[in-house]
Amino acid sequence: MTVTPAAVERELLAAEQIHRTLRRIAHEIVEKHDDLGSLALVGIYTRGVTLADRLHDLIQQFTGASVPTGALDSTFYRDDVTVPAGSLLTAPPTRLDFPIEGKSVVLVDDVIYTGRTIRAAIEALFDHGRPRRVQLAVLVDRGHRELPIRPDYVGKNLPTARHERVNVQLSEVDGADRVVLLAGEEGRA
Repeated sequence: MTVTPAAVERELLAAEQIHRTLRRIAHEIVEKHDDLGSLALVGIYTRGVTLADRLHDLIQQFTGASVPTGALDSTFYRDDVTVPAGSLLTAPPTRLDFPIEGKSVVLVDDVIYTGRTIRAAIEALFDHGRPRRVQLAVLVDRGHRELPIRPDYVGKNLPTARHERVNVQLSEVDGADRVVLLAGEEGRA
């Protein structure tokens, strides 16, 4: 019998560190947008939506401005998703209750890795209109890009090995706020 090693989990960011990081990102977004009326936040499912909502609340707390906030699903735009014949792939609904034409849209995601999710999200976004510009905010940049995509706002750069996995947990989705690094069999991607 072969015994496989269990995954080793190491906490990289605790709840308070995540909160401070999001506060900093929110301040950076405000500093780079003189006209908050032309700003929109769009979270990428799943945890990017939660982070976009948190950034919305922080920006409103800092400035009094309520920035339009939406949710984007890019599942059907991915180049690495295959659906077996006869199967049905479901995805959460995109929610953009405001026009993105001429807006400065900040896409929000939890982790950027290869860049493929962001490429798919940009394609999905452009099916809903043509923003003036698109920026990217991520909580964690773990490196290993396969596409020339770079975030404009980064919470934390966490160099990782390809066999490791960064797992962002948020209280609204997972019951707790923390970022952990998984190494070992479960950490293999």
